[in-house]
Amino acid sequence: MLDTIATRGDAYGLYIGGEWVPSQGNALLDSVNPYTGEVWAKVADATEAEVDRAVKAARAAFDGEWGSMSARDRGRLLQKLADLITENAAWLAEVESTDNGKLLKEMGAQASYLSEWFRYFGGAADKLSGEVLPSERPNFMIYTRYEPVGVVGAVTPWNSPILLLGFKLAPALAAGCTFVVKPSEHTPVSTLEFAKLFDRAGFPKGVFNVVTGGPAAGAALTAHPGIDKAAFTGSDTTGRKVLHAAAENFTRVSLELGGKSPNIVFEDADLEAAANGVIAGIFGATGQTCMAGSRLLVHAAVRDALIERVAARARTIVMGDPMDAATEMGPMATKPQFEKVLGILNRAREAGATFAWGGRASPDHDGYFIEPTIVVDVDPDMEVVRDEIFGPVLSVLTFETEDEAVRLGNDTRFGLAAGVWTRSGQRGHRVAHRLRAGTVWINAYRVVAPNVPFGGFGHSGMGRENGFDAMKQYTETKSVWVELTGATRDPFSIG
Repeated sequence: MLDTIATRGDAYGLYIGGEWVPSQGNALLDSVNPYTGEVWAKVADATEAEVDRAVKAARAAFDGEWGSMSARDRGRLLQKLADLITENAAWLAEVESTDNGKLLKEMGAQASYLSEWFRYFGGAADKLSGEVLPSERPNFMIYTRYEPVGVVGAVTPWNSPILLLGFKLAPALAAGCTFVVKPSEHTPVSTLEFAKLFDRAGFPKGVFNVVTGGPAAGAALTAHPGIDKAAFTGSDTTGRKVLHAAAENFTRVSLELGGKSPNIVFEDADLEAAANGVIAGIFGATGQTCMAGSRLLVHAAVRDALIERVAARARTIVMGDPMDAATEMGPMATKPQFEKVLGILNRAREAGATFAWGGRASPDHDGYFIEPTIVVDVDPDMEVVRDEIFGPVLSVLTFETEDEAVRLGNDTRFGLAAGVWTRSGQRGHRVAHRLRAGTVWINAYRVVAPNVPFGGFGHSGMGRENGFDAMKQYTETKSVWVELTGATRDPFSIG
């Protein structure tokens, strides 16, 4: 188990240049356990000066030892980091579950799986190669190189902090970049605990830096002229601000934003399997995941049968302590998120929607618990159908034809993910190809892997995470022309 590092009392410091330092502003932020409602940790609230210090530390590492290290040696360090993640997965999961209220068993699975990102990209580090290009001029050889973009400034969310950090960090390090991350102020502790592994793995100082703080620290990082790429996961509203800030410095940007993803169930689907997929897609993680299947589009012929199956299971979902193995759904991660979801449900009720189950705060639990909710009698223009809720709320729409299913599936400003449930392989592929979504599962939902690209269309973001090509998004392509003859050329001619 990792030991807790505190620089002042019981507070975590900032991890900059391989050292733990307090904030110059001396301000601290409380990290609240959403299950108990109690403050369980304190972290430094970074000032703009600390953000600048972290960026400079990352730049020094990039220009120094890390930048001169071979790709193979970088890969070895990533593999060592993967081993340490495996050794400490149980502890990281416990910290993350305490911080964000998600189930310990889910956080444990994520923390264990996280090591695979660093194994995959550790193996890929020395395999990113350019190519020799054909030349119409026989006196030239032309080739390309992929060179690391430089210093990456990342802002990560509160729902799965270290897994979603890994989506960015592993390919960035494999490509040869250095990194500064600002985790969510609501869930910063697992990222700080994760940072302790870098010294033990033997990374040069400054390769990985953590600055904790609120929105001001995140804004200072994404707008900093010293970063070469901004990588953000969060809402489309904040993503737009990141994009605007980065534009001032022509900073490269990748955005992994929200979703309002459809689970589309056809009349020939295995309803038991579909019901399980729908439940996992929206009630898993208390609905607090960007890929949540928050819209159920179901064929009219099986609508009632499917809703009854999903509602029957929703009635039995066990809510409670995320640390308890019997618990199936924990609380909302923060009080503001709890209040946001309740507000949306109240407005849906006022607009005429009804509930096959749920629709309120749990009367059986204190804290930020919302019942698993199934909203029916809705139309496509309602807020509860159109906006990302980030809670355990499923909206149900009905269709009659395949064309209508596709139209409803694409009727969103987002385009992150979708599920298609059918026994027809032809229909499954046909519909998957027509949906505007970055990931489509056929007869499955909510599965990811380090080698499979992930990202979305429209307001769901820009760029892709995971997969070999993710490394290229942390590089610049350089073309090199080599004149082969040595002959003197006419200075006013080309080539």
